[in-house]
Amino acid sequence: MDFLTLIQVLDSTVRLSIPLLLACLAGLFSERAGIFDIGLEGKMLMAAFFSAAVAAVTGSVWLGLLAGIAASLVMSALHGIASITFRGNQLISGVAINFLASGLTVLIAQNWFQQGGRTPSLFGGGRFTGIDLPFAGVMESVPVVGPVYSELLSGHSVLVYLAFATVPATWWILFRTRFGLRLRAVGENPAAVDTAGISVVRLRFAAVAICGILCGIAGAYLATALQAGFVKEMTAGRGFIALAALIFAKWRPWQAMWACLLFGLLQAIALRFQNIDVGLFVIPVQVMEALPYILTVVILAGFVGKAIPPRAGGQPYVKER
Repeated sequence: MDFLTLIQVLDSTVRLSIPLLLACLAGLFSERAGIFDIGLEGKMLMAAFFSAAVAAVTGSVWLGLLAGIAASLVMSALHGIASITFRGNQLISGVAINFLASGLTVLIAQNWFQQGGRTPSLFGGGRFTGIDLPFAGVMESVPVVGPVYSELLSGHSVLVYLAFATVPATWWILFRTRFGLRLRAVGENPAAVDTAGISVVRLRFAAVAICGILCGIAGAYLATALQAGFVKEMTAGRGFIALAALIFAKWRPWQAMWACLLFGLLQAIALRFQNIDVGLFVIPVQVMEALPYILTVVILAGFVGKAIPPRAGGQPYVKER
């Protein structure tokens, strides 16, 4: 593999890891507050559809982004009401959201656009375009440093830079603010938080809302930046991969970023190298495409017992009288 090919693979890695990273950080906020959320997939899918639909109709990608966030927040509100207000099973609520989003997106898309569950292709102001960093064109001819700066670091959409900026912001919020301390305490010992006069319900709803916002951005990125429109089941299991990355990272933001980049690298390799001839046999393209999902299974099998989740995770809180 030459240097230019390596840069191209790493560039694809960055682009493909963004929805995973945003969804992983979304799950991080939710699960740190004690609310397990396997409905990340459904929230992303709903956000992807509404962001693409609104962007296609209005021609504004920013209105599409707001619509995607709003759709994801509605799904988060449903999950919060079911699991926090009515103290329902959080896993079942998440599964229901995934099924609901899977069916509704195709149904509404067919009703609105009559294109087999798709939205019209996005172009112009309906898509996020790449941003060239200062001096990217000048640096392009500089050996080694030039391609890294102009090809790998420059040329991404604003949501890519926002996603990576969210990592230190998440770390700061969770570990350097009063809100973050209380959020983590709710996931470990909600009774102690309640005894201190702090509303457990309010904190958990706040965490679920943050989760919805991040999933909304992730879904909008899929439909308006990574691709040019919505297609059926376009999330393709990314919500579940994000959960695996979250477990692998042991619910910590910086480790979550590297885990998502690892998954993104496998996806980039699968897209770049297909039907690889290793001498004795040829690795079929299907095996390459399955690499991220194989790693998901390996991580869940090998790390789920070693990674210790928040102690109150998945448990509805009943206020003592």
